[in-house]
Amino acid sequence: MAAICYPFRHRLYAVAGLPSFSTTGPTEPPLAAPRSHKPALDPFAAPAIGLTGPGAVATARTLALAALDEQGGSSLVVIPRPDTTCLFGLAEDELLDDDTAGLFIPGNLDAALAYLETELAIRESTGVTQARRLLLVADPGGETDRIEALLDRHPGGASVILLGSWTGDQATVDDEGLVDTPAAMAVPFPERLPAMSRTEARDRLFSALARQNEDQKPPARRRSTSRRP
Repeated sequence: MAAICYPFRHRLYAVAGLPSFSTTGPTEPPLAAPRSHKPALDPFAAPAIGLTGPGAVATARTLALAALDEQGGSSLVVIPRPDTTCLFGLAEDELLDDDTAGLFIPGNLDAALAYLETELAIRESTGVTQARRLLLVADPGGETDRIEALLDRHPGGASVILLGSWTGDQATVDDEGLVDTPAAMAVPFPERLPAMSRTEARDRLFSALARQNEDQKPPARRRSTSRRP
């Protein structure tokens, strides 16, 4: 049943009315187990976390990379293209043909939400329970109502890290990494977060993707040699 949730990109093309690519090819490998230790910040600790303040972008980088570094074998991080530029300095033509299972970069937030809505609806209708955890990292823009509706319709189906105004749990991070959170906030943030520049985040992103690509490669077959009589 887990195979029903693949491939990610082809469902998005179908929803957006775009031409689909061929889906023929080798079967997806089974999900890799997440690393045994938990990251200092768990990006899946709450359904939705809003981040504001001058340190919000650096915190979003840290959370996105925690999902890719620590749990990339069992999660999918969805980041719209404009937000990858803000977070990691990616150009419009970078990672266009990336096949890494742990990262999906749709063209904009509308396409990202269309993918999540379709994927979660399919999982619900087919009863799939063993599938990658979904994390959206984005500026919500004017789509806060749509995001709230998605989370309400599929409780526990996805987590979102939002840069900007949010009506739910929200943390304010200053330019020195000091965190101010409401007393009732469910997510256990530390008092201070390490700063991470866009250059450092970009390097870590490509390192994480390279490791995932290496992990996905099938083991090399030993060449058989015939023995002479």
